[in-house]
Amino acid sequence: MKQLTFASLQVTDLQASKDFYTQKLGFEMGDSNPQACVFKYNQGQASFAIRTPIEPIDGKELGIGVALWFAVNENVDGLKEQFTTRGVTTIGPIIETPFGRAFHVKDPDGYKLTFLEAK
Repeated sequence: MKQLTFASLQVTDLQASKDFYTQKLGFEMGDSNPQACVFKYNQGQASFAIRTPIEPIDGKELGIGVALWFAVNENVDGLKEQFTTRGVTTIGPIIETPFGRAFHVKDPDGYKLTFLEAK
């Protein structure tokens, strides 16, 4: 296996999640249709989608065991402050990882997103 080329997260409210990713986190919209929205990040270097459920998710806890990592060009201190100002829920302090400094946020369905200032 060479690389993961795409990821898709099932969400409970497509419009609310779309607003979160575009307005609060600043992701760029790519393609969309009534069932899904594709986002681009860092000038298209990463892309992923949110979508309506493929199978029933009512009563299920989403986000458990899933974390997406995004390497950023920005200083994570400033980026975390921007997100907090926009009402984004951050999880804990900025941490040192083997890959660089990082912090975590949760999306409306509990998916964990990590923003990494790579070494």
